[in-house]
Amino acid sequence: MKGLSLWSKIVFFINSLVAFLLLISYVLPYIPPKSFASLSVLSLGVPLLIMFNIIFFIYWLLRVRKQMLLSLIVLLLGWNYINSMYKFSASEAIADDANFSVMSFNVRLFNRFGWLPRKTVKQDILQFIKEENPDVLCLQEYRSGDPIDLKGYYNFNARQTKGVKSGQAIFSKFPIVNSGSLEFPNTYNNAIFVDVVKQKDTIRVYTFHLQSSGIQTDVEKLKEETSGHLFKQVRSTFKTQQEQVELFLAHKAKSHYKTIVTGDFNNTPYSYIYRVVKGDHFIDTFEEAGNGFGKTYNFKYFPMRIDFILADKDFTVNGFKTYDLKLSDHYPIKTTLKLH
Repeated sequence: MKGLSLWSKIVFFINSLVAFLLLISYVLPYIPPKSFASLSVLSLGVPLLIMFNIIFFIYWLLRVRKQMLLSLIVLLLGWNYINSMYKFSASEAIADDANFSVMSFNVRLFNRFGWLPRKTVKQDILQFIKEENPDVLCLQEYRSGDPIDLKGYYNFNARQTKGVKSGQAIFSKFPIVNSGSLEFPNTYNNAIFVDVVKQKDTIRVYTFHLQSSGIQTDVEKLKEETSGHLFKQVRSTFKTQQEQVELFLAHKAKSHYKTIVTGDFNNTPYSYIYRVVKGDHFIDTFEEAGNGFGKTYNFKYFPMRIDFILADKDFTVNGFKTYDLKLSDHYPIKTTLKLH
């Protein structure tokens, strides 16, 4: 660091720390939260770490300093992370008679407790669904006690199904020939699935809502929380999510159908949870055909993508869209697929 002023030395020290944390984050998807929950919490901050490293790289580049290589090398090593955070170009939607669409949307109980200052949220969501007209619709935080009716759709758990927790529902224009639920213990969360028949093919569709950390989305209220309490809360949540995902994976392993997984993961693409669900067999439809940050959760100043539609590699992804629709604390997403 010869030739650097005191100020530049301080900046480079901070730069080195941020670069190191980003480098460490690259191994987080391979570390089970049960083994090292404290480290897993770092995955939530990956978008910020990427942004800070880009800023440091530009800072040193403008000063024509070799220190720019530190952040540049770390960013290049994690290029897949950047691609997961931001899609620089979207694939054009490809029209095909064999296409069908899948939508996932956490509807936040249709604004039951008045989070949004409007009284027509449920009606507006219904109108949105009718306009978009997805072939398969997966809803999380759905109130079966206040059901919706969609003409032309079969459904599972749209009204309370005996022995199945409320909270998730699947609607399908294709006939449903089988359905069921995975009841996660000690929580209101669960996963449900349906087997639908499209022409001669049977397709399994899962939707789930993994454990939530319960962290405030309002930044001002979040400031009132102690860092220790937040840290402990997130660690506990990640451990519970791992247990829930293990139940899901065991269930999925028994099926031989081509599969689509949708839902609110309550975790990021940089997490162990996401990696083990996606595995080697699924495509992240946003990464394949999305655009921009793909933000699915309304967290101020922070592009959180925690809702996903994953599809078997037997499917071709012919389109993806994230809707900037403020009818929940989540944004709906839809993909267009074609079965090979």
